[in-house]
Amino acid sequence: MSKSGSYRYHLAALFSVAVWGATFVSTKVLIARGLTPAEIFLLRFAMAYLCILPFARGRLFAGNLRDEAILLAAGICGGSLYFLTENIALEYAPASNVSLIVCTAPVWTALVLGLLDRRERMSRRQVAGSALAFAGMVLVVLNGHFVLHLSPRGDLLALCAAWLWVFYSMAVKRLAGRYPALFITRKVFFYGLLTILPVFAVRPFAVPWQTLAQPAVAGNLLFLGLIASMLCYLLWNAAMLRLGAVRTTNYIYLNPLVTILTAALCIDERITPVALAGAALILYGMWQAERPARRK
Repeated sequence: MSKSGSYRYHLAALFSVAVWGATFVSTKVLIARGLTPAEIFLLRFAMAYLCILPFARGRLFAGNLRDEAILLAAGICGGSLYFLTENIALEYAPASNVSLIVCTAPVWTALVLGLLDRRERMSRRQVAGSALAFAGMVLVVLNGHFVLHLSPRGDLLALCAAWLWVFYSMAVKRLAGRYPALFITRKVFFYGLLTILPVFAVRPFAVPWQTLAQPAVAGNLLFLGLIASMLCYLLWNAAMLRLGAVRTTNYIYLNPLVTILTAALCIDERITPVALAGAALILYGMWQAERPARRK
């Protein structure tokens, strides 16, 4: 693969993480307007699925039942169950705990795939760079408040969310080379929607049209559905198919940095010098992990 081609996929992963970091503010606005996390997920994935359909025409199913089962697992692990566990975790544990635990996904991804696939094993320099990025991510999440309140139920749910993203990465990796990113993304949206429906048997969908017509609600839903879901899932899946799950997932370390910057701009949250130091560590660590190896 040419360097210019590789850089395009790095930029795709970087753009996706930047957008996903900003979704914190959009989700917070929608919850304040009375929408539940399940309702937000249903609306954003339904919008993404309907908009991607015209571009993903062709085969309806995978070539065999095993691949279709992998796509079902991807829709659950990267869609319905992931969002449910992450949002329910926020009800029991502080946001700093949840954010910190969920962002350990790159660590688990590297460990699991490194054991399963030699091609995904990181060099010593990449391990050192990832460790620096992880340390910076911790500083950004804590943002100067070095107190973590243990909450076993919430922390366990956050850890489940991190591992669900690992399984999602593994599922997409298994499909590499056999299906295009557009097909995989469409199936993820479909199975994500299908598997969220049982939640509404317990708590029915109850968002009035008057609420959906509000500019703040409509605008944030459009952002979550068209940009954060349809576009970013497509770009992220394409990056994983080309760069590998470990290298792509490392970009998740940037997620809390984007979140605090967006929160500072939109809802006046304070950024401390500790968070700025963490940001510098993240950027330096990512550069170390991704720069080309020296030739002997």
